[in-house]
Amino acid sequence: MAKLAFVFPGQGSQEVGMLQDVFAAGGANAEILQTTFAEASTALGYDLWALVQQGPEDQLNQTEFTQPALLTASIVLWRLAAAAGLAKPDMLAGHSLGEYSALVAAGVIDFVDAVRLVQQRGRFMQTAVPVGEGGMAAVLGLDDDQVRAVCAAVSANGEIVEAANFNAPGQVVIAGKNAALAAAIEACKAAGAKRAMALSVSAPFHSQLMQPAAERMAAVLAAVTFRSPAIAIVQNVDAEFCTDPELIRANLVKQMYSAVRWTETIQYMAAQGVTRVVECGPGKVLSSLNKRIDKSLISGSIHSAASLGATLAEIGQ
Repeated sequence: MAKLAFVFPGQGSQEVGMLQDVFAAGGANAEILQTTFAEASTALGYDLWALVQQGPEDQLNQTEFTQPALLTASIVLWRLAAAAGLAKPDMLAGHSLGEYSALVAAGVIDFVDAVRLVQQRGRFMQTAVPVGEGGMAAVLGLDDDQVRAVCAAVSANGEIVEAANFNAPGQVVIAGKNAALAAAIEACKAAGAKRAMALSVSAPFHSQLMQPAAERMAAVLAAVTFRSPAIAIVQNVDAEFCTDPELIRANLVKQMYSAVRWTETIQYMAAQGVTRVVECGPGKVLSSLNKRIDKSLISGSIHSAASLGATLAEIGQ
């Protein structure tokens, strides 16, 4: 039987003014949006909707603000889909930060808890490595093993660079200290990469340099209630189903210093019978990646009021 999966985006999908069309639509849609953002704003101690709509952009792009904003926007769209009677997905996953959105959708953690968690996560990630000492780069046109080999070859004497996101075949993001990152970029080009370029990211996320952040995050996660998922969820660190609440919690800690295995996540879903994957959140980053991972999958997105209507028409209730 054909199965449906929902996936939730991570950092990079945010923009000032996102979900304005949902608010402008009025009625029940606007009410769900306002209620959800009010919950988040109360938890955070500032007006998140005002930041999302008015910026400033540089503040929205700071990771401690980006993460709650994207989580909340994604959950608004998830709640709109549920209220519209959209068919319940068989599986869920999220890319990095998006895994928290998936856990809320699966009933593993409460939304308000998740908002506070990702605010802390953003702060811990940003302070683990001083600004200006590390970063990330995208590598296009090399296979995963080639990228791993380059990273191993140039890492030495505390100058670390690692594969951080396996986003799609031929599309890997690496992360590390500046000198090693620069060396890896040049080595990837020499190895035949179509492109290897630094990203405008302020820290080397999903590398072992994030272990100090992960240790701090573990203490915060320990204080939050985790439940068994009501919908099957595939986690980033191993690209497999996880049902044990304590293992899900432990995997969130490990996720901070481990690579996001997105290619394998989508491949695993397809192997379990998924034929349609719907990205639920701002932007269409994952939809683009998913098409590259498996062209046989029907890929779509719910990122606005109009796209929700189109998806409802395609999938039904």
